[in-house]
Amino acid sequence: MKEIIRLCFVLTIIAAVSAGVLAFVNEQTAEPIAKALLEEKMSAVRSVLPPYDNEPDKDMLTIALEDDDSLEVFRGRKDGTVTGAAFSLTAPDGYSGDIVFMIGVDGEGVMQGLMVLNHLETPGLGAKIESADFTGQYKGKSLENPELWEVTKDGGTFIPITGATISSRAITRAAAKGLKLFDMHRAEIFEPAAVENTPAEVDSATVEEDEVEGEVQE
Repeated sequence: MKEIIRLCFVLTIIAAVSAGVLAFVNEQTAEPIAKALLEEKMSAVRSVLPPYDNEPDKDMLTIALEDDDSLEVFRGRKDGTVTGAAFSLTAPDGYSGDIVFMIGVDGEGVMQGLMVLNHLETPGLGAKIESADFTGQYKGKSLENPELWEVTKDGGTFIPITGATISSRAITRAAAKGLKLFDMHRAEIFEPAAVENTPAEVDSATVEEDEVEGEVQE
């Protein structure tokens, strides 16, 4: 009996120490991992946006969608004018699960780039969806060109990865849905940035109004 109690005590100590070590390691690595994931996302944003001179990570818009969902949109600007937007999409019907990717769209609704961020597709087959040969064929495309957003096996024009039609089809259809979302919220995305008057501008406007009122009274 004493031996059993001793073993239970030893196991309890081992479990407590292991839990403490795991908690410490998690605490030490959580922030670096989060920073790495954010940098990966922003690198994708920068690569798919049309030319810009602002900081897209500081020009992010959250758009409310159906079912309490939302979409994070990163805007690129040139001389203060929005030139395009980048946002991530999820294709839920990949061969091995979700495929997360980033697309960039310009003001005309033309895709400027597509980059795969995360997937569980088969190495050597479905994993080739990351290749430039595959993703490059989406650049320059819009909802009107082509009219049918499908892979060639389904009557479309997008060439699927050999042996990975399911993965290719999933990205193609999800990208089309992304372009439709962009089109639905285009006005909101390209809304001009609000310009705040400086105190000097406000004072000047007040003086002008007072002068006008004085002229009317005279």
